[in-house]
Formats: sequence, C-alpha cells, structure tokens
Amino acid sequence: MVERTEIAGKRVLVVGGAGFVGSNLSQRLLDSESPSEVWIVDNLLSSERTSVPDDPRVRFVQGSIADMDVLNQLPPDLSVVFHLACFHGNQSSIADPMADHDNNLITSLRLFDRLSSSRGVERVVYSAAGCGVAEKTDQDAKATSEDAPVSLYQDSPYSISKIVGEMYGNYFWARHGLPFVAARFQNVYGPGEILGAGRWRGTPHTVWRNVVPTFVWKALQGQPLPLENEGLGSRDFIYVGDVAEGLIACAKQGAPGAAYNIASGIETQISDLAQLINRITANTGGVTKLPARDWDRSGRRFGSTEKAERELAFRASVPIADGVANTVAWTRANAPLIEAAIRRHDAEMRGRH
Repeated sequence: MVERTEIAGKRVLVVGGAGFVGSNLSQRLLDSESPSEVWIVDNLLSSERTSVPDDPRVRFVQGSIADMDVLNQLPPDLSVVFHLACFHGNQSSIADPMADHDNNLITSLRLFDRLSSSRGVERVVYSAAGCGVAEKTDQDAKATSEDAPVSLYQDSPYSISKIVGEMYGNYFWARHGLPFVAARFQNVYGPGEILGAGRWRGTPHTVWRNVVPTFVWKALQGQPLPLENEGLGSRDFIYVGDVAEGLIACAKQGAPGAAYNIASGIETQISDLAQLINRITANTGGVTKLPARDWDRSGRRFGSTEKAERELAFRASVPIADGVANTVAWTRANAPLIEAAIRRHDAEMRGRH
C-alpha cells in the first residue's frame, strides 16, 4: 500500500515552472491543491517570465537548478518536487548535444543529489519521455507499457538524457531512499505553449518545435500544414490540463521507484490531426507532404494507460477535438504574444537559410 501524500499547506518546488507544462501545473496547484508556497525555478531558456503565475504564494528564482547558488536559495522544508526542466526538444538536442547534456542531465543529477539529503521530501516527480521507451515501428503500433524494454539505440540526445535522468532517479531511490516517481509524458499540447518562447537555440526548431502549436499557428495564417513523412506517423496526444492532473496524481499516490505513462491511450495519425486543425480553424491552405525526418524512427506510437488507471486512478478526460479547439481559441487570444516571440528569432533564422 503506497502512502498517500497531501499537498495542501506544504511547500512545493516546480523546476521548469515557467515552461508550457510547468506553468499549467503551477496554476493547477495554486487553484486546487492549496500549497503554502510554490517555488518556481526556471532559466527561461525555452520559456517566458510572463507565464509564471501571478500569485502571492509563488516564489520565482531565475536560473538553472544545476547552479549551486540557485540550489542554496531553496527552502529546507520542501515536501513535493516536480522536475520538468529540459532542453526542448529532439531536434535542438541533435543540433547541440552538449547543451542538451547540461540542461537535461546535469540538472537532474544535481537536483537528485541535493534532495537525497533532504529528509522532509515526500515525492519527487520527474518528467520522463515516453518516446525513449516506445518501439520504433511504422507498422501497427501496440500500446507501450511502463515495463517495455529500452533500446540502446535512440533517435536523439534528448531521448538519451531523459532515459538516463530516469535511471539516476531510480538510483537515488534505491541507494538513498529518494521518493522518486517517473511520469512518462506522451505528446503534450494545449493552451500556454508559446512558439519561440525563450532564447534562440541555434535552429528553426527554437520556434517550430511541436506539431500541434505549429499546425495551429500556420492554419490561423492560412498556410498549408507541413506533413513530414506525408503524415503517416502517429502519436499519443494528451491535453496539458490532463498532464497536470497526472503529475499531481503521481505526487499524491505514485509508488517511489515506479514509472507511470501520462497518456491518452489513443493513437492519432498526424494527417488526421492536420485535417482536424484545418477544419476547426477553417483553413483552406490544406497540407504539404514532405519527406520523413532523417533522424526520426518513431513512426507510430501511443502509450498504455492501464497502470496509471489502476494505481493512480488517473485517466485523461479531454478529447482531442475539444483540446484542439481550446488551443485554437488560446492562440487567437494570445497572437500578439506569440508573434513577438517568433519575431525575436526571425533574423537568426533568415541568417541561417
């Protein structure tokens, strides 16, 4: 029987709390869980200061969690920690593996090492990557379970560092009793993801980094949606509000040393996603079919939800049509913010093409 952790009245740390998922999670904690404080640490490499919730219970520290000066600012009585910081994402990590190592792996090792001597910590929830475990196939996909084998041949440094981060967490659990829980994300989408958020990281993927916000923005501009590999691939898309609920479920009742898929359990083909977004936005630009990305062998994948439903009572509840409609509405309402972020990187992108 796993001992349940309560968040109300306690100090919580969200590393990467200014990011897309982190800011949604932080707001959900403030709205529904009644923490005494939420400490947010973020170096704003791929996020915006404006995404940090405006609440008197928030304590924001700008910097990397790998920086000892930042670690030393944290209060000694943290109860629940969410580690969401990362170097976003696969293609940026291919362009700069060392930056990925510094922002994905060193951050995890520093944080886990520091927390392993903090006796009051009740849960450490880590944003692991479902893509690192999924079978590489273009054929009929099977739901990836938490005990699926991990290949030694990965598509990107990002995938490698996320897997090794999970291994480090398991080590600190087994060796030092750190109550580590891995939450394996699938493809998260929804309101709050700002294209071009943060600083230029060397490639156009600083802006065009995830498929849903890219498709939504281009559709709202009346542009054709770019279907890499002709849109034949598939992913498990999960709404960011559901992800926040899944992370909190991991913190409250996840078993230390365990991994849980935070997934919808539904396989959506990319071409179907494009069709849905074009319909919701009334985009007449259609699609453009492109070759497959030379690094991506994922093909088709989606996650099993059985363990999370059984042990966490977690089930994603937002259908993709509703989630996309919410994302479109948020994007329309925040177009000036997104345009400003994209504009910051335009000169850099033009200079490299």
